[in-house]
Amino acid sequence: MNETQKKLDPVFFPRLWDLAHNAGMLAVEKLQVIPMIVQEHTDFLNDNSPVKKSWFIEEGCCGFAWVTVRPGNCSFARWMKEKGCHSAYGGGMQYWVYLFNQSLQKKETYAEAFAKTLREFGIWAYPGSRMD
Repeated sequence: MNETQKKLDPVFFPRLWDLAHNAGMLAVEKLQVIPMIVQEHTDFLNDNSPVKKSWFIEEGCCGFAWVTVRPGNCSFARWMKEKGCHSAYGGGMQYWVYLFNQSLQKKETYAEAFAKTLREFGIWAYPGSRMD
Protein backbone atom coordinates (compact mmCIF):
# COMPACT_ATOMS: atom_id res chain seq x y z
CA MET A 1 0.00 0.00 0.00
CA ASN A 2 1.49 3.34 -0.98
CA GLU A 3 1.41 6.58 1.03
CA THR A 4 -1.39 8.16 -1.02
CA GLN A 5 -3.62 5.12 -0.45
CA LYS A 6 -3.04 5.37 3.28
CA LYS A 7 -4.12 9.03 3.23
CA LEU A 8 -7.38 8.52 1.31
CA ASP A 9 -10.42 9.06 3.50
CA PRO A 10 -13.06 6.34 2.97
CA VAL A 11 -15.70 9.10 3.06
CA PHE A 12 -14.26 10.21 -0.31
CA PHE A 13 -14.62 6.75 -1.96
CA PRO A 14 -18.15 7.25 -3.37
CA ARG A 15 -17.03 10.55 -4.92
CA LEU A 16 -13.88 8.91 -6.31
CA TRP A 17 -16.03 6.13 -7.80
CA ASP A 18 -18.21 8.76 -9.48
CA LEU A 19 -15.13 10.57 -10.82
CA ALA A 20 -13.80 7.32 -12.29
CA HIS A 21 -17.21 6.47 -13.76
CA ASN A 22 -17.55 9.93 -15.31
CA ALA A 23 -14.05 9.68 -16.79
CA GLY A 24 -15.02 6.34 -18.34
CA MET A 25 -18.26 7.69 -19.76
CA LEU A 26 -16.48 10.72 -21.24
CA ALA A 27 -13.84 8.49 -22.85
CA VAL A 28 -16.56 6.33 -24.44
CA GLU A 29 -18.42 9.42 -25.62
CA LYS A 30 -15.31 10.52 -27.55
CA LEU A 31 -14.69 7.02 -28.94
CA GLN A 32 -15.22 6.14 -32.58
CA VAL A 33 -16.16 2.47 -32.51
CA ILE A 34 -14.83 0.27 -35.29
CA PRO A 35 -17.83 -1.71 -36.58
CA MET A 36 -17.68 -5.41 -37.35
CA ILE A 37 -19.08 -7.37 -40.29
CA VAL A 38 -20.04 -10.99 -39.73
CA GLN A 39 -20.45 -13.24 -42.74
CA GLU A 40 -22.01 -16.65 -43.19
CA HIS A 41 -20.49 -18.61 -46.05
CA THR A 42 -22.28 -21.27 -48.06
CA ASP A 43 -19.61 -23.74 -46.87
CA PHE A 44 -18.95 -22.88 -43.23
CA LEU A 45 -15.61 -24.74 -43.37
CA ASN A 46 -14.37 -22.71 -46.36
CA ASP A 47 -13.92 -18.94 -46.00
CA ASN A 48 -13.42 -18.70 -49.76
CA SER A 49 -16.92 -19.99 -50.52
CA PRO A 50 -19.59 -17.46 -51.51
CA VAL A 51 -21.12 -15.34 -48.74
CA LYS A 52 -24.66 -16.50 -48.00
CA LYS A 53 -25.59 -13.81 -45.47
CA SER A 54 -23.88 -10.80 -43.88
CA TRP A 55 -24.50 -8.73 -40.73
CA PHE A 56 -23.21 -5.25 -39.87
CA ILE A 57 -22.49 -4.92 -36.14
CA GLU A 58 -22.28 -1.20 -35.39
CA GLU A 59 -20.98 -1.71 -31.83
CA GLY A 60 -17.93 -3.69 -32.99
CA CYS A 61 -16.77 -7.02 -31.63
CA CYS A 62 -18.15 -8.53 -28.43
CA GLY A 63 -16.31 -8.96 -25.18
CA PHE A 64 -15.84 -8.23 -21.51
CA ALA A 65 -13.83 -5.68 -19.51
CA TRP A 66 -13.09 -5.09 -15.84
CA VAL A 67 -10.97 -3.05 -13.46
CA THR A 68 -8.81 -4.79 -10.85
CA VAL A 69 -7.75 -3.03 -7.65
CA ARG A 70 -4.90 -4.37 -5.52
CA PRO A 71 -4.01 -5.10 -2.82
CA GLY A 72 -7.25 -6.68 -1.68
CA ASN A 73 -6.76 -5.44 1.87
CA CYS A 74 -6.46 -1.73 1.02
CA SER A 75 -9.32 0.40 2.27
CA PHE A 76 -10.63 1.10 -1.24
CA ALA A 77 -10.73 -2.62 -2.12
CA ARG A 78 -12.59 -3.34 1.12
CA TRP A 79 -15.05 -0.58 0.22
CA MET A 80 -15.47 -2.14 -3.25
CA LYS A 81 -16.35 -5.45 -1.59
CA GLU A 82 -19.06 -3.73 0.45
CA LYS A 83 -20.29 -2.17 -2.80
CA GLY A 84 -20.77 -5.65 -4.29
CA CYS A 85 -17.62 -6.07 -6.40
CA HIS A 86 -16.02 -9.50 -6.67
CA SER A 87 -12.69 -10.93 -5.60
CA ALA A 88 -10.09 -10.99 -8.36
CA TYR A 89 -8.21 -14.10 -9.37
CA GLY A 90 -4.75 -13.69 -7.87
CA GLY A 91 -5.94 -11.22 -5.24
CA GLY A 92 -7.61 -7.84 -5.07
CA MET A 93 -11.08 -6.82 -6.12
CA GLN A 94 -12.66 -6.53 -9.56
CA TYR A 95 -15.32 -4.24 -10.96
CA TRP A 96 -16.87 -5.74 -14.09
CA VAL A 97 -18.11 -3.28 -16.71
CA TYR A 98 -21.72 -4.19 -17.43
CA LEU A 99 -22.44 -1.07 -19.46
CA PHE A 100 -22.48 -0.81 -23.27
CA ASN A 101 -24.15 -4.14 -24.08
CA GLN A 102 -21.44 -6.39 -25.57
CA SER A 103 -19.19 -3.76 -27.18
CA LEU A 104 -15.63 -4.75 -26.29
CA GLN A 105 -14.15 -1.50 -27.55
CA LYS A 106 -16.48 0.63 -25.42
CA LYS A 107 -15.99 -1.56 -22.34
CA GLU A 108 -12.19 -1.46 -22.71
CA THR A 109 -12.17 2.31 -23.18
CA TYR A 110 -14.34 2.79 -20.11
CA ALA A 111 -12.22 0.43 -17.98
CA GLU A 112 -8.97 2.14 -19.04
CA ALA A 113 -10.26 5.61 -18.10
CA PHE A 114 -11.79 4.29 -14.86
CA ALA A 115 -8.52 2.65 -13.77
CA LYS A 116 -6.46 5.68 -14.79
CA THR A 117 -8.59 7.92 -12.56
CA LEU A 118 -8.12 5.59 -9.59
CA ARG A 119 -4.34 5.52 -10.20
CA GLU A 120 -4.28 9.34 -10.18
CA PHE A 121 -5.47 9.09 -6.58
CA GLY A 122 -2.84 6.54 -5.65
CA ILE A 123 -4.94 3.40 -5.96
CA TRP A 124 -3.22 0.51 -7.75
CA ALA A 125 -5.80 -0.22 -10.45
CA TYR A 126 -5.54 -1.62 -13.95
CA PRO A 127 -7.99 -2.63 -16.70
CA GLY A 128 -8.42 -6.08 -18.16
CA SER A 129 -10.51 -7.46 -21.01
CA ARG A 130 -11.14 -10.40 -23.27
CA MET A 131 -12.92 -10.92 -26.54
CA ASP A 132 -16.00 -13.12 -26.52
